[in-house]
Amino acid sequence: MLEQAVAEALKADGRRIVITGAGGWLGLATLDLLGAALGEDFGKRVRAFGSTTRTLRLSDGTPVLQRPLADMAWLPQEPTLVLHTAFLTKDRAEAMDEAEYRAANDAIRNTVLNALGPIGAQAIFVASSGAAAKLDDPRPAMALYGAMKREDEDSFASWAEQSSQSAVIARLYALAGPRINKPQAYAIASFMLDALAGRPIMVRAPKRVVRAYAAIREVMGLVFALMLEGKGVTRFDSGGTPLELEQVAGEVAALVEGVSVERAAITDPASDIYHGDGEAYDALLRQYGISPVPLRVALAETLDFLAGQQA
Repeated sequence: MLEQAVAEALKADGRRIVITGAGGWLGLATLDLLGAALGEDFGKRVRAFGSTTRTLRLSDGTPVLQRPLADMAWLPQEPTLVLHTAFLTKDRAEAMDEAEYRAANDAIRNTVLNALGPIGAQAIFVASSGAAAKLDDPRPAMALYGAMKREDEDSFASWAEQSSQSAVIARLYALAGPRINKPQAYAIASFMLDALAGRPIMVRAPKRVVRAYAAIREVMGLVFALMLEGKGVTRFDSGGTPLELEQVAGEVAALVEGVSVERAAITDPASDIYHGDGEAYDALLRQYGISPVPLRVALAETLDFLAGQQA
């Protein structure tokens, strides 16, 4: 759940909340947070958009209608907070032709940008990525993904500046929390599936890999606090304590009795370090009264979700 003060402020605010990419991990987790915070007002205030028309469900089973992104522009004009999480992610960049990938993400960006004024948007949250800081990454898909995320950051920041509205732009590095999807794409999910199956957690990377995990509910608590304040353009990196994957696996193993960790030998002298400015993030949490979620708590919430999915 969101920090109580943030949840109460969000409920009292009264503005409509539009979320794009509602069926993704961050989208569904945020819908759950909004459902808990808004209660009976959820259905009146929240509108969900994605690639197709379909019924999503909150964790308590409440149905949520997701409409195609193009329909966003047809909303009547009223004061609105927009949570923009729609994007074709790195795995799609690896599978698609570059021109096709660029065109698809350009179309998403332009659809949202063109709708903001007509629907009455007053603040937007842009879910960017730590990849936006790695434009020189030697992996073509990561560099392309990061470049397009950077274009999103700049486009929505320009909209906020030119329209005298506000934008909260978060570079998200590694997240933890319920609703995790695509387990094959996340080391943390792979570790948890090993643990749930009673297998040793395997860390196969032949190099040192460092990640810092932040709980989605903590990040989104900060996002909502910043959006409600509505001050120009704010940019931040998600935080967390930097840990090598063997340490992360150890944290997961501590949650499941009898599970061990096996780490492959580190034979590559290069390191894969992927985390943002944790000190600045921690300062923002303190400034807005957001309580940090301990890593083991965030991991336990993620593990419980995956266990429930398996059941």
